[in-house]
Amino acid sequence: MGRYSPRVFRIASRFFRQRSLVEEAAQEVFLKAFTELGSFEGRGSMEGWLTRIATNTCLNMLRSAKRRPELTVSDLTEEQSQWVDNALMYFATERHESSERNLVAADLAGRVLDTLSPEDRLVVTMMDAEDASVKDVVAATGWSESKVKVQAFRARRRLRQALEKLLAKSSNQRTALESAGKK
Repeated sequence: MGRYSPRVFRIASRFFRQRSLVEEAAQEVFLKAFTELGSFEGRGSMEGWLTRIATNTCLNMLRSAKRRPELTVSDLTEEQSQWVDNALMYFATERHESSERNLVAADLAGRVLDTLSPEDRLVVTMMDAEDASVKDVVAATGWSESKVKVQAFRARRRLRQALEKLLAKSSNQRTALESAGKK
């Protein structure tokens, strides 16, 4: 224990912030090591064996702590409870706004994809939306690898051009509306 305790404590400190939990983990590690000493075959170092036991013990402690959470809302002070309520409200609002943005972005992406030819749309959708490889697209379409690569390159360029046109048009409309509002 005297020889390896600094190492075991260092490992446990990576998993736990509270000193009591670090000590509990270290105690558990040495208890397991002592009871399993007969299974140590000597193929690796004792330090490596203890490191593996320490890591697994800490992970198991974390897993069991997740199964039985110790903090309840009634344990919080009024100020902490209010902070949690505000944080939850903020995250719920943020999630809702994020969902709205995602819907708008999906609609926009669909409209821009509709401007592409069916071949361009297929390649862009498979490679960029579904993360298909060139080989996957070759297998699905029967095209050559070079055709898939060229088609993807050109389709992405057309997609970018369509987006730039749309953004320029939107920017011009916004500028016109702002100018009309100032008059």
